[in-house]
Amino acid sequence: MTSSFSPSSPTLEEPQPLDNVQPSSQSRYHFTETQDWFSHNIPRWTSFLPLVTSSHPRALEIGSWEGRSAVWLVTHLFKDTANTGDDNAKHGGEIVCIDHFELLRTDAGKARFELINQNLHATGKPFRVLSQYSVPALMKLLEEEILLSISTRTSVRTQGFDWIYIDGSHEADDTLLDAELAWRLARKDAMVIFDDYHWPEEPEESMHHPKRGIDAFLELHRGEYERLTEPGHYQVVVRKRSEMRMGFLVDIEQKKRKVDVDPDMMPMQIDKALGYGMHIALAVDSAYAMPAAVVILSTVEHTPGCITFYIIDCGLTDEDQRRLRASISISGSRRDGDPGNSLTKDLGAAWAKLDMVEVLPVERVLYLDADVLVRDDLRKLWNTDLQGLPIAAAPDVGYPMGHDGIQEIPYFNAGVLLMDLARIRSGSGIAGLREVGRKMKDSKFRDQDALNAIFGQNNWKELSLKWNAQGLGTYARYPATERASLQLDSMMDPGIVHFTGPVNPSLEAVLHDDVQPPTAKPWGYLGAPGHPFQDEWWEVCERTSWKGARSLNSRKESMEEMERAIN
Repeated sequence: MTSSFSPSSPTLEEPQPLDNVQPSSQSRYHFTETQDWFSHNIPRWTSFLPLVTSSHPRALEIGSWEGRSAVWLVTHLFKDTANTGDDNAKHGGEIVCIDHFELLRTDAGKARFELINQNLHATGKPFRVLSQYSVPALMKLLEEEILLSISTRTSVRTQGFDWIYIDGSHEADDTLLDAELAWRLARKDAMVIFDDYHWPEEPEESMHHPKRGIDAFLELHRGEYERLTEPGHYQVVVRKRSEMRMGFLVDIEQKKRKVDVDPDMMPMQIDKALGYGMHIALAVDSAYAMPAAVVILSTVEHTPGCITFYIIDCGLTDEDQRRLRASISISGSRRDGDPGNSLTKDLGAAWAKLDMVEVLPVERVLYLDADVLVRDDLRKLWNTDLQGLPIAAAPDVGYPMGHDGIQEIPYFNAGVLLMDLARIRSGSGIAGLREVGRKMKDSKFRDQDALNAIFGQNNWKELSLKWNAQGLGTYARYPATERASLQLDSMMDPGIVHFTGPVNPSLEAVLHDDVQPPTAKPWGYLGAPGHPFQDEWWEVCERTSWKGARSLNSRKESMEEMERAIN
């Protein structure tokens, strides 16, 4: 049985906005005075409230009794902007309370069920009371949250909960199971509170005590949370630091009556449920550490789900690595060995994308140059059907049909490559890649020329220039016969901006009358003059550990580069 309240009870089918819920001026709460097991927690709970930053927070309780803690929580965590006048205040929200109430088969269970509903109703805040044992109730919530993620209705609320209180069974295994299921419902940065860690009624090492279950949970998820209470405290409070992962799917065919399914969302949900994710590779040396942080951060800000980044280290310092890790939240890292007969060691960092075919422990990868800015969800690109071809790439805007010394056939830019590594390894093979690379080591565009020599004969799938927008504000706007066939309009709102050209252009390029402004990168001494996305690149950079790099005080190295270019 489910009891729920809001001005008109919200359902999944017709989600109700929560902004205009007003508290009752005649609120009256009825609690049994001898059953107050909560009020002593109020000072500590109050100190945790500022850590919940969601503007529409959601709370979940497992074990609610008469609703004393639930009433306190909704009246303090959920604030009405209409009353405060603060547009940034937390408001609306919803609390879901789970308690079996003896399945309403006893007078005592029925009485508590009526009492909690009466108390929560008096708060004037939306709530749900699930009169079930915790496991079926949590499974029901998980199913509802999964359906939300593939709904076509834009008004459906965001998945998950910001505050979870676990105070159900005292059995260790029950506590562990409740915690595991609730953890999958917890948003990143959610507060998760375990009660009765030092419950005095049973030995703490007993299976009939929640501590063993809580400790097992904490050990299993070590590294995924920040513990906010000391071991001697009666409650264990943690703040989740990992992303939500529900870990399974529901039978959509049986649920179509409840929710309209967005078919475009299904591949993403399958990836999330099965633990699949995107694999993105970058080749980075110390000079490109800062822009690599921009690539990584702009990717994760636009692309939900699990992403594994592979950094081909072409000369990063310890400080570079520290700042890269500090720029985003990284759940883990590892180092793999160097390939034998390495082109990168012999010829330089530009050849790392050929070496990576051997060293990456995956079969499909999206390679990104470190001078790009991501502006759209990369899963749209990741899910491209390669149709049996080894790579997908966008045409090169500067040289759509190649250049002197390269056969005049459609020529792709190698700054963004979707690669079927398994097919490449079984096709030309790693030895073949390296052989061509060494033969073309002095070619004008080096690795790009080598890759076109290997895959250029109708052996690559053409991507839209939306996914590799080159020459914006510079050469892309100049008319050229070869460029006439390109769909340049697709670069108007690019998913990936590619800042082509040198970091620090030569004085000759700066003073060249025919091509102005010159191509250059945002972080060079000249910046990227005329580029429509230069400021956006710097905005992302400000959110990395290189914050402040654009300021005048940090441009000493750029001035030195300018002097070298002039001289």
